[in-house]
Amino acid sequence: MEKIEHTTVRTNGINMHIASIGTGPVVLFLHGFPELWYSWRHQLLSLSSLGYRCIAPDLRGFGDTDAPPSPASYSALHIVGDLIGLLDHLGIDQVFLVGHDWGAIIAWWFCLFRPDRVKALVNMSVAFSPRNPNRKPVDGFRALFGDDYYICRFQEPGEIEKEFAGFDTASVMKKFLTGRSPKPPRLTKELGLRAWETPETLPPWLLEEDVNYFASKFSKTGFVGGLNYYRAWNLTWELTGPWTGLQIKVPVKFIVGDLDITYHIPGVKEYIHNGGFKRDVPFLQEVVVIEDGGHFINQEKPDEISQHVYDFIQKF
Repeated sequence: MEKIEHTTVRTNGINMHIASIGTGPVVLFLHGFPELWYSWRHQLLSLSSLGYRCIAPDLRGFGDTDAPPSPASYSALHIVGDLIGLLDHLGIDQVFLVGHDWGAIIAWWFCLFRPDRVKALVNMSVAFSPRNPNRKPVDGFRALFGDDYYICRFQEPGEIEKEFAGFDTASVMKKFLTGRSPKPPRLTKELGLRAWETPETLPPWLLEEDVNYFASKFSKTGFVGGLNYYRAWNLTWELTGPWTGLQIKVPVKFIVGDLDITYHIPGVKEYIHNGGFKRDVPFLQEVVVIEDGGHFINQEKPDEISQHVYDFIQKF
């Protein structure tokens, strides 16, 4: 881990912290919520040892990267803009893109906006979701799951932050990272996060020092930067009308754990396996469903995921 270099790059009006290691073709790793560059610690080490230059930023709003206060500063156009600026600053023309959770959503947009900068994509957890011109995404989740669904509860600025503040940051991280129920996560106003279990012992893939690293950063920044991605979701929908109906035109491998909440959203399995996914992502080459895999698959099964990434990108 001490071989990983940490630098700050000025891009798109913000200062962005990046972790990087290795030389060779560039792999750009995009993390999710509530996470950091650190979620890719295992892949940075393994892929760099196989001849790749691995770069994992703290995305806008996270960790040591700037966090503009307004949710309106977190549309997909902002986030992809940060990443294009990062690549331009580093003089990098094309990358292999690897995303998970919100990082996967951003990676899909990256491929729609700038396919010329992507050699191939390995995405995890969140399948492509074509823009529905008739319904905003948060409205769609509310219709499916109701007001207590976590994405809906995240919408009101200040409300969920207050909820999180009732727990120490390490406990919040443990609640998120160790959850393995495929059921829709709910945060009722009565119980809130108390309904989410805090494990007495951590699973073998997650060490106390890992939890403490995440907690040390989020206790400084709070969770608002990450929550703003959810709050800007409908804004992204409003801004991206011109891309409605566009296919993802880069080679893709998709990986999801069979216990991931995203895999159990009504209609998603059918979309992935019955032709819809391939219709919208015509160069989709592989779909991998990992048995007994939870949401944080890149941390939970690091060697398997690193191998899956390498097996795919080494073809190009």
